[in-house]
Amino acid sequence: MGVGWRLAMETALYGGDGFFVRESEGPADHFRTSVHASPLFAGALARVVERVDEALGRPRAFDLVDVGAGRGELITALLASLPGRLAGRINPVAVERAPRPAGLDPAVRWRRDVPAEITGMLIATEWLDNVPLDVVETDEHGRLRKVLVDRVTGTETLGAAADPADLFWTSRWWPGPGRIEVGWPRDAAWAEAVASVRRGVALCVDYGHVKADRPVLGTLTGYRQGRQVSPVPDGSCDVTAHVAIDAAACAAGTPHRMVRQREALRALGVDGSRPSLELARTDPGGYLRALSNAGAAAELTDPDGLGSHWWLCHTIGLGERGTMLW
Repeated sequence: MGVGWRLAMETALYGGDGFFVRESEGPADHFRTSVHASPLFAGALARVVERVDEALGRPRAFDLVDVGAGRGELITALLASLPGRLAGRINPVAVERAPRPAGLDPAVRWRRDVPAEITGMLIATEWLDNVPLDVVETDEHGRLRKVLVDRVTGTETLGAAADPADLFWTSRWWPGPGRIEVGWPRDAAWAEAVASVRRGVALCVDYGHVKADRPVLGTLTGYRQGRQVSPVPDGSCDVTAHVAIDAAACAAGTPHRMVRQREALRALGVDGSRPSLELARTDPGGYLRALSNAGAAAELTDPDGLGSHWWLCHTIGLGERGTMLW
């Protein structure tokens, strides 16, 4: 008998031997994120951290919280990218349900939940897309019913009528009938994370869509060893769905800005343009390094790939000082 997708995802991703918690392998073995693509991404985020620090008046301690930290790749890269005058004041925290990875900088606190009070910056890169959610679908009578899934085969069936909470969310955020990924659990998770920031910034970087562009058939899918696969919730693959990013933004209830990653990174100096051939003549080694960086920047800003990700940025207690982060 099938179960709802939210329960199936929770077990498959975070259960006893779930995809994200087993120690034998990590997410980077199965899919490529901006963090894994190039150190240019962490470098750009480090520049945002510096600007947040300046807007806060350079506090004695700056909380840098990485939610959905994987195996600590981003927090490690950020610590290496920050200038010494700031690095010494950083309180680095990684939030992840997997065990602490071996070899991680001992200065990084590893915990399962977001700290209750943050002064600094919270960053969540490709976290919300893995927050479990339910799926509902319109039946032949026009009623929304919960989609059930077999956790071994991935076979789907239609179950009971959608819950009132699901109906409320879909009526506001998902126009029209069809297959709907009910995003209120993501909204709640993001609102709670943002609420933990007393002063500073909360930044979500993820793939998603807005109300005008919701996909009729949804986006639920799986990834295994670098390939897109059927989202069978047996723990063997990542199970993910795009984020209703506008709904998450609204749920947090604080001033925010939404831009595509391509725009944000370009504003932070990540440019995929090829270096001048003149540089090849005067500094061949420098030209090769610049060419390599241009290739990495092009991947990060590709409008059909990583560059289409959303950056959702909330500023808390910064006033006008928080308006020019990039």
